[in-house]
Amino acid sequence: MKVSQPVSVNGNRRSMSKEPDPQVVSKAERRKFSAEYKLRILAEADECIERGAIGALLRREGIYSSHLDKWRKQRERGALEGLRGQKRGRKPDPQATEIARLQRENEQLRSRLERAEHIIDVQKKLAQLLGTMPTETLNRERR
Repeated sequence: MKVSQPVSVNGNRRSMSKEPDPQVVSKAERRKFSAEYKLRILAEADECIERGAIGALLRREGIYSSHLDKWRKQRERGALEGLRGQKRGRKPDPQATEIARLQRENEQLRSRLERAEHIIDVQKKLAQLLGTMPTETLNRERR
């Protein structure tokens, strides 16, 4: 019985030891298509009437038929706006953002109130030291 040696991706035989493959595979990047590009490709695809013309267009541009399907649906929703890229991931909860905004505003108002109360306290102490009463207090006492 013959034991076969492991073969690497590029076809070279390696020894039976667990040596790491020296080839570094780069991480693929997600392609992004502009709305203008999508409209141009859709217009070209709509003009294709010969058999195999759409396939040739897809191969030439390096895109898939699923791209065309998705872009057509987006185009139905509204020309350029529907074809704009959409943010990936979880959409923010509108209530949560409103709550966060109100909490920030509440905190700002609290700090302003604390500063105003502190200023009023200082003014009261200064008035007591100088022996003068605020005009509102004098007016109340005269009544």
